Amino acid sequence: MNVLVLNCGSSSLKFQLVDSVTETRLARGVVERIGGQALCTYEPRHGEARKYAEPIRDHAGAIQRMMRWLVRAGVGADDLTGGGAGVIDSPGEVHAVGHRVVHGGESFRAHARIDAGVIREIEDCMDLAPLHNPANLSGIRAARALLGEGVPMVAVFDTAFHSTMPEASYLYALPYQLYRRHRIRRYGFHGTSHAWLAQRYAERAGKPGDAVDLITLHLGNGCSACAIRQGRSVATSMGFTPLEGLVMGTRCGDVDPSLVEHIALKEGLSLREMSTLLNKQSGLFGVSGLTNDMRELLDEEREHGDRRATLAIDLFVRRVRHYIGAYLAELGGAEAIVFSGGIGENAPEVRRRVCDGLGWLGIDLDPAKNAAVAPGTEGEVGMDGARIRLAVIPTDEERMIARETVAVLAQRPAQG
Repeated sequence: MNVLVLNCGSSSLKFQLVDSVTETRLARGVVERIGGQALCTYEPRHGEARKYAEPIRDHAGAIQRMMRWLVRAGVGADDLTGGGAGVIDSPGEVHAVGHRVVHGGESFRAHARIDAGVIREIEDCMDLAPLHNPANLSGIRAARALLGEGVPMVAVFDTAFHSTMPEASYLYALPYQLYRRHRIRRYGFHGTSHAWLAQRYAERAGKPGDAVDLITLHLGNGCSACAIRQGRSVATSMGFTPLEGLVMGTRCGDVDPSLVEHIALKEGLSLREMSTLLNKQSGLFGVSGLTNDMRELLDEEREHGDRRATLAIDLFVRRVRHYIGAYLAELGGAEAIVFSGGIGENAPEVRRRVCDGLGWLGIDLDPAKNAAVAPGTEGEVGMDGARIRLAVIPTDEERMIARETVAVLAQRPAQG
């Protein structure tokens, strides 16, 4: 079965076509700056990436363009280069579509086959993710219009993996009626990534998925930690929005809520401007005053001894260590800690600093193993015999979405 995985942002489309039997990626691509002169990248499995620009008005146009890339030339579609960039002979070879949907609220504790009712419930969650769910719905509607309602489609929710958190973990200590009236609670995000890491770790360890207790660290421009007991999320660092928790590229993570009013009054900022400050002007970028890119901060520290670059890295590492300690207490210990995301996978120096001095917890990093893990590869980085294993596993949300799509379609038939 060929599963088309779609991830629609407010002005972007990311896609992959996956052979779900072998879990082989047949092609992938991204369309950015939808609504104007879009920047397009397409990469078939056997071939180099093609990059160019063309005007694309909306998500429907982006999905139509995507299909012309995927279908081989000479069978009803134009080839990107005239050199065989297509990977299927017709749109009919797309057997199912998996859509990333950011927020399922409390309506979706599991992923769902898309029908009219599911679309209405996703619409009901728009106030929880006003920047993401509308774009996700645009992709759903455009794909259904292009491929027809006979092609089964599944909504895979970022929040669903965290729906197993107990009430004491997801509730805030606010008046309970605010939860009842407005669904104010911790939802958590990056669920597809954390689910992939849990499954992949279990596969590597030769264990069933419900037999592992882990702390998974998705560390990139957006960052989150997750405590996983017997394969199920019981706590996660992101909250009502993705702002809470770890220090991130441009997000501040945990702060005293009273700072919002204090800074707004002192700086004369509106609520919207405060949201921009906390989400887009803080984190590594805000502290360093230089960049939100960890690679550049490490270079600045190494080459120039930049004090604020070091300070930003130290704050980042300190917050990760804080959540590791909290989640070890939550779980009563863990079999392993898994590093992933752009920083977790590719910054051995950050992994070293996170683990430094934690030997008393059973966390012992092997410097040679840590340095030997190549970017984009899996590997063990802990000392042999350490109580808690340390692993690096690249996240693969698209493959996880394809897996979840196949699993949902195997569970129940189509509805109206």
